Order: sequence, then C-alpha cells, then structure tokens
Amino acid sequence: MTTAETLPSHDGTGGGRSPRRMVVRLFLVVMVGMIVAMWVYGLFFASKEAVNKIYDRAWAERAQTICEGALDERLMLTDLRRLDDVGPGALSERADLVDRATDIVERMLDEVVAVQPSDAKGRELIPMWEAEYRQYLNDRRDYADLLRTGVNRPFAETAVDNLPVSDRLETFAGANEMPDCAPPRDLTT
Repeated sequence: MTTAETLPSHDGTGGGRSPRRMVVRLFLVVMVGMIVAMWVYGLFFASKEAVNKIYDRAWAERAQTICEGALDERLMLTDLRRLDDVGPGALSERADLVDRATDIVERMLDEVVAVQPSDAKGRELIPMWEAEYRQYLNDRRDYADLLRTGVNRPFAETAVDNLPVSDRLETFAGANEMPDCAPPRDLTT
C-alpha cells in the first residue's frame, strides 16, 4: 500500500504557510517582545529619580520658602481690569506691572542662589537653572518694553532644546519640590 504525501500549498488557497508570511509573523513576535521588554525595564529596573533632582533637601526647602514669599508679593500686584477699560495708558500701566513683578522674581532668584546646595549635583545644576531663569527674566523685560511701544502681542519667551524656557524651569521646580519657584505664568493666557 502506498500513501500519498501531502505537500503544503503555496498557491494562496490556504493549504500551507508561505515563507513571507512566516517572516512577517516572526517580525511581529520580535516587535511585541521588544515592547514588553521595554515596559518591564521601565517599570521595574529603570531609575525613577529625576535627572535634575538636588539632594540637599534643606536647600530646596529654603528656596521654596523664599519663592512662596515672592509669590505672595506678586499676587498683591494683581490687576484684573480689561485693557480696554483702563484707557489710553493701559499698555504702559501693564508694562509697569510686568516690570514690578519681574523685579520681585529677580530678587527672589538672587536670594535663592545666594546660597549653594551642599551636594555636588546641586552645585552643578543651580548655575544652569539660574542662567535659564535669567533668560526668562530678560524675556519678560523685553515684553514690557514692547508693551510700552504700544504693541500688544502675546508674550514670547526663549526656547531651549525646543521647549519654552518656562517649561524647563517649572520641571526643575517640580522635581525639587519647590513649586513656588516655578516661573510666573502671569503673562500667558
């Protein structure tokens, strides 16, 4: 008795598996495996520490206290009038308020950076943070000057690595548990 051997069909009738189909399946299995590996690494093995975290907690607490006082001082400058209700000097008045608020933030920054953190990473990060904050303050001063010329455009700030500098400053403040040291958002709508 002879038995007929059945060979897989490659004619598209579903009688077998084509090499192309197996390659696609293997590719998908490898990709899913890589995604699972990435999540396992991210959830269980990757460092959870922020890259811009200062380890001198006393420094961060001191900074938060200083910044909290500056925030309270800035809140006293709040002017909720609409520009068209103020009259012809509205933009000039707004520019003066921007400068006064910026003066408060500048004094705050001066006081915060007058003392350096005790940890090496903090001493490395604070000059970079200060430089970016000073750029933000310059942007605010430029905006006040623009308002004084009678131009009422939205506030524009410097971008660092394609991010608004205020976003970077806010991230730093959040990572170091000093939320009131984030830049004021009084010029954005």
